Amino acid sequence: MQDVRILVMSGSIRAGSLNTRLAGLVAKSLALADAEVTRVSLADYPMPIYDGDLEREKGVPDSARRLKALMHKHNGVFIASPEYNTAVTPLLKNTIDWVSRRSDEGEVPGSVFKDRVFALGAASPGQFGGMRGLMGLRTILEVGLGALVIPDMAVVPSAAHAFDERGELKNERSAELLQVMVRRLIEEVRLRR
Repeated sequence: MQDVRILVMSGSIRAGSLNTRLAGLVAKSLALADAEVTRVSLADYPMPIYDGDLEREKGVPDSARRLKALMHKHNGVFIASPEYNTAVTPLLKNTIDWVSRRSDEGEVPGSVFKDRVFALGAASPGQFGGMRGLMGLRTILEVGLGALVIPDMAVVPSAAHAFDERGELKNERSAELLQVMVRRLIEEVRLRR
């Protein structure tokens, strides 16, 4: 029986996204490690730019409510996040902002972030592998929302040439780091159950 349920998402909805490829590889690796995996595309959860006045007038968008409900059904989350100008993508930041605003009656504020384990990764054409953007995302999740984010990350530099025809990583070191992250995510989820 699978006791680890992991939600996998990419911070990009661009066709051919390297981070969506990374999310797919992580989902496959998690499934092979006997985790129950759900992959989502943020394209299926469209949200307007966060605006406090809009929230007050119309409430939290249904797509944010649906994504939060899905997050509650999983005990871990993996996010593959592109780096835009050394930061997290506007799409991902906006999604996090909206999901963090929803609080059901009796729910501890922010519990959707505090009650699960997060793991991060990035695939970038550059030599830093998206690391600078991941530092910002880690700050948002850990400091801003109180999430537990494991220290191990799946970082893929020179990502335009990093994947083989089967979608696997060519670089042994990158592949090894991805597997370390997958194992650690599963272990941390089991420790917190």
